[in-house]
Amino acid sequence: MTAATANALGRSRSGGRGGKIVSHFFLVLFGIVFAAPLCWLLLTSIKSDKELYANPPVIVPPSPRWANYADVFREINFIGMTWNTLFISLLCVIGIMFSAPLVAYACSHIDWKGKKLIFALVIATLLLPYQVTMIPTYMIWNKLGMIGTYVPLVLPAFLSAGAGYYIFLLRQFFMTIPPSLIQSAKIDGASELRIYAQILLPLSKPIIATVGVLIFLATWSDFLGPLLYLNNEKHYTLSLGLYAFMQTHYVMWEKLMAASAMFTLPIIVLFFFAQKQFIEGITLTGIKA
Repeated sequence: MTAATANALGRSRSGGRGGKIVSHFFLVLFGIVFAAPLCWLLLTSIKSDKELYANPPVIVPPSPRWANYADVFREINFIGMTWNTLFISLLCVIGIMFSAPLVAYACSHIDWKGKKLIFALVIATLLLPYQVTMIPTYMIWNKLGMIGTYVPLVLPAFLSAGAGYYIFLLRQFFMTIPPSLIQSAKIDGASELRIYAQILLPLSKPIIATVGVLIFLATWSDFLGPLLYLNNEKHYTLSLGLYAFMQTHYVMWEKLMAASAMFTLPIIVLFFFAQKQFIEGITLTGIKA
C-alpha cells in the first residue's frame, strides 16, 4: 500500500467518523426536543399547587408530591374509564385485523375483474375527511337507536370502514410475497382461504403487528368518536374523561398532568415492546403496484 493510498483511507475513515458524530449529534438534539414535553408533563405531575405558580419557576420539585396520582382516582372514575378505553381499543384492533387483511389479500393475490378499481376507491377514501361524513353517520346511528352505546365506535372496525390506510399498508406488504409461492400452493390444491391463513398471515407478522399497534394508538387516543356517541359518564373513555375533568377542575393542573401521564403510559409501554416489529413492518412494506 502506497503512502497516497494510506492517506486517502485515513481521510475517508476520519470523514466517516465525523459524519457519524454529526448525525448522532442531531439525533440526540431532536430526541431531547421531542422528549422535553413528556419530561415537563412528568415533572409537573409531582408538583404542589404552590410550586406550579412559583416565581422563578420550579423545574424539579424538591419534595415530589406523588399523592397527585392518588388524587386522580378520587376525582374521576379513572379505572372505569381505562377499562372502557381498553375494551373499545381491543375490539377495534380485533375487528380491523379480521377484516382489513382479507380485503388486502383480495386486492393483491387474487385475480378478479375490477380489482385495481376497487383498490383505487379504497385509497380514495383517505382523501375524505372524517368531518365530511360525521353528521350523516351520526344521523344513521341515531335512527338505529345506537347513540349512547359502543356499537358506533366498534362495529365499523369489523366492516373495514375507515380502514383504507391499514388496507393499503397490508396490501403493499402482501405484494412483496412472491407470487410463485401462492401459485405453488394452488397447484398443491390449497384453497384461497387456506393460502391466506397458513401461508400469507404467518409471513406477514411484522406488518400485522405494525397495523395492530397503529390501530390501538388511534383508538386509545380517539376523542371525537366518544364525544359524538357516548352521553353516559359511565361509558366515558379516558380522552373524554380527561376533557370533562379539565372542564370541572381547570385550575388543578398538577392532577390533570398526573392523569395525562397515566393516560400516556400504556402507549409508551406498547411501543417499547412492539418497536422491533413496528419498525420492521414499516421498512419492509413494499411499494409494488
